[in-house]
Amino acid sequence: MKILTEADLRSACLTGTVREYSVEPGTYVTPLAQEFLRDRKITLIEKKQGMPREPVVNRGTATYRDASTGAPCAEKPEHMTHLRGNLLVEKTHPRIALRGALDSFQAELMETQFRLAEAGKNRLAEELEQLLDYVRAILGAEVREKPLEDRTLLGMNAEQLRDFSHHIPERLGIPHPVLNYRMGEPVLLLNRLRTQIRECELSAVSAFGAERQDLVQALNRLSSAVYILMCRELARQKEGKG
Repeated sequence: MKILTEADLRSACLTGTVREYSVEPGTYVTPLAQEFLRDRKITLIEKKQGMPREPVVNRGTATYRDASTGAPCAEKPEHMTHLRGNLLVEKTHPRIALRGALDSFQAELMETQFRLAEAGKNRLAEELEQLLDYVRAILGAEVREKPLEDRTLLGMNAEQLRDFSHHIPERLGIPHPVLNYRMGEPVLLLNRLRTQIRECELSAVSAFGAERQDLVQALNRLSSAVYILMCRELARQKEGKG
């Protein structure tokens, strides 16, 4: 989660002519930052962000087509939704289920960021912003039927994430954890995210089988990244830096 503080606003050197200040979607604005803007009568604007969509051209009775049968129709039936452009599938289609799972994961991730920031875990909340960007890239690649571009998470590529997650004792000086409630809310919130990523991964396999290994691997590495963050938090607790 991006966090906007009073210090950020002061360093921006806002002049008296500024009447609006824009932030990225999901940005947490601290109370002091909000007060800073109010005192200067500056309106806070949250930028809009959405999934690019292909326009549907009206072709009369052939405006839409059933993706599985090719049958044309003029209106989109309520039990169907867009697979791509004017191609429709039933809302129970595995790819639609995958999109729903990814959407739910994003919602859970952002709520986790908010709760962590409220608890003063700003660094951890900000690290999760990388994961949010990553899952949005996964969703975009699926919708547009494009290969997922290579990118790093926590400063590591896919192979490095896998290696790190498999060697927690060597990397962080703690054993692979057996979780319990005493480990605290941040750890438990991260663990819940990890399990939800696994559900997304299963949905991806159900939707594509072996066809989209790029998406399946990306979700697997996303799970590794959350596991690493969880173990880092436990290592900080061990060092008394919780």
